[in-house]
Amino acid sequence: MKLHENEALYALLQMAVDPECRPSFFPFRLNDSEWENLHTECLRQLLVGVAYRAISHLPKDQQPSLEIIFQWASEAETIKGQNIMLNKETVRLTQLFAARERNTAVLKGPANAILYPDPFMRAGGDIDLWVDGGRESVVSLLRNMGFEFDSDDMLSEHHVNLRTGENKLSVEIHYKASSGNENPFTNKRLQKYLDQEIKKSQLAPEGFYVPPIKFALVMQLAHIQRHFLWEGIGLKQLTDYYILLRHSSSEDRHEVASKLKSLGLYASCGAVMWIMEYVFALEPEMMLVKPDKFRGKMLLDNINAGGNFGFNPKNKKQHHYVFEWFRSRFRNIRLFLFSPMEVVWHEIDYWKTFIRYIPLRIKLRRISVRNV
Repeated sequence: MKLHENEALYALLQMAVDPECRPSFFPFRLNDSEWENLHTECLRQLLVGVAYRAISHLPKDQQPSLEIIFQWASEAETIKGQNIMLNKETVRLTQLFAARERNTAVLKGPANAILYPDPFMRAGGDIDLWVDGGRESVVSLLRNMGFEFDSDDMLSEHHVNLRTGENKLSVEIHYKASSGNENPFTNKRLQKYLDQEIKKSQLAPEGFYVPPIKFALVMQLAHIQRHFLWEGIGLKQLTDYYILLRHSSSEDRHEVASKLKSLGLYASCGAVMWIMEYVFALEPEMMLVKPDKFRGKMLLDNINAGGNFGFNPKNKKQHHYVFEWFRSRFRNIRLFLFSPMEVVWHEIDYWKTFIRYIPLRIKLRRISVRNV
């Protein structure tokens, strides 16, 4: 998008996340072509429902054409329906595990959505549900409950992928609260902190358990850092983070800020705070740390180029997988200035994973540098 359209998107987001949804946040008058570009960008970033809340509150002379607004309204209604399905399945799973005396907590997703001014405006994805007990116990429980999933050698270190419910929704059952950092030393402290905090989860009126805001601020910052370093992150996740900060207390922010360096999240937090300031106009007193413009621009450039999680790039040209492999390796070199230790450990982890799956690659006849 052009600079003018980027500014319009950010103004629209500021208006959308404002509880009163005040039109004064949006001083622009866009033509149909600019509205179409804005709609395309919202699709790339999975922010159609969020942006529609603002559009529906704009004065008539600032709104897009009826054709565009009807399309936007239809998509927003679909997002609402998806949220209703996600909430229903999340409650069902919560009750299912409660019947087996297992504590649970919802990570991100529905737990974030209920904090928005409109709990149905956030685009839904999968359900991330933490289940108490550790990997062996949770995997055994899932098998006893009749769930089907990959063999042990294909299981993630922190979750199991399932399809559940009438609509076969994508669910990640977590036996670890977070995939964590690449650096094993900071990751150990991070996991310990998250394990302590998630046990303080409370039952929400919707019928599922949500962790404390302190937990969410740390875990979702680690989530942003990891995805940014691996493939990309989107404005949807940064909007979530803004919402979390808005619901945090000064005590929450003070405690989280005091732990960021030891948890390996300080550099990434500075980048996120710059985006909170630049995109969402967050007040200085709500910041966790001082905004870092250098790292923040790196993060925002990645968001703008790649779309949500890097899966919706502006340049969709397909390259040979060998080219993509070299591109990924060079990307890590460029990211070294963002977080040196995380990038180094990221490369170490990549090669460890690559070697781990060599037997499976042989079995599948995929002896290459691409993913399995």
